[in-house]
Amino acid sequence: MSGTPAAFFRAPESPSQPQKRKRIMKPILRCTCPMLVLTTVLAARLALAADPASSGAAGPTPEEMMKKVEAAGAPGPAHALLEPLVGDWNAEVKMWMGPGEPPTTSKATARCTWTLNKRFVQQEFNGEFMGKPFRGLSLTGYDNVRQKYNTVWVDDMSTTMAISEGDPDAAGKVITFTGTYACPVTGEKHKTSRQVYRILGRDQHVFEMHDPSLGEHSKTLEITYTRR
Repeated sequence: MSGTPAAFFRAPESPSQPQKRKRIMKPILRCTCPMLVLTTVLAARLALAADPASSGAAGPTPEEMMKKVEAAGAPGPAHALLEPLVGDWNAEVKMWMGPGEPPTTSKATARCTWTLNKRFVQQEFNGEFMGKPFRGLSLTGYDNVRQKYNTVWVDDMSTTMAISEGDPDAAGKVITFTGTYACPVTGEKHKTSRQVYRILGRDQHVFEMHDPSLGEHSKTLEITYTRR
């Protein structure tokens, strides 16, 4: 869970609607994905053609550029570090409403699955916030080009997409993210946030959210995930 832990929200639907939506989405995805790759290749060719430093030099062929695109898009060891996050989880949630105050606690559940051929871990989180049902969705992955972990979080109590990126420790067991989000309480449009994933083992991990402006007592949220 990042930001406050990508997808869409919808009204209750009939049993036939998910199958209908899948039939519609499959051809859309089949058309969209090749178009994105083609756009990337064409943009690279145009950039090279416009670069004075490359004038007169033989540029890469479309096949060579395609190989680079495929290599950059292939899941690797950095993605495999996210494997312990995958599964069905019971979650204990602690929230600190102010420095020095005792945390409020609640229970939640989460399902984390690989999506897009093991490029991203998708989380579906169901809990409560201030006594109301709360649902959130996140995608977490590793960008081979930027060489950074990245994550995006959305939920049904906000219109903000919280986007963060970060790095692992040397052991690959702690990933620290930083990012910004729009805070409805303070009105800040780019409030800084820090999130930490601590992978304790295959059956347990901890997510922390910190507000750097609070100094020593920066932790505002802690979720302990235990495999079901």
